[in-house]
Amino acid sequence: MEIDGIISAIVIGVVIGVLGRLVIPGRQRIGILWTVLVGVLAAFVGSGIASVFGVADTDGVDWVEWLLQIALAAVGVAALDRSRSRPGR
Repeated sequence: MEIDGIISAIVIGVVIGVLGRLVIPGRQRIGILWTVLVGVLAAFVGSGIASVFGVADTDGVDWVEWLLQIALAAVGVAALDRSRSRPGR
């Protein structure tokens, strides 16, 4: 992967992570770095799932792929927030 691919993955990860956080009600107790990491991971996994189902490359905006990525980011942010809110941590 070239540097422009890495930078675009980080930018997309930031957007996906922030959108994933916005989907979850209430305050999340994870930092921006964790949000970005969850977003980048969700973007890659969501793209992979969309490719498997054949909806990754469509004419126009790939809405299904975006929704998959945002949903995965929301699940990841919620899971990470829940693991951080355990008693004793």
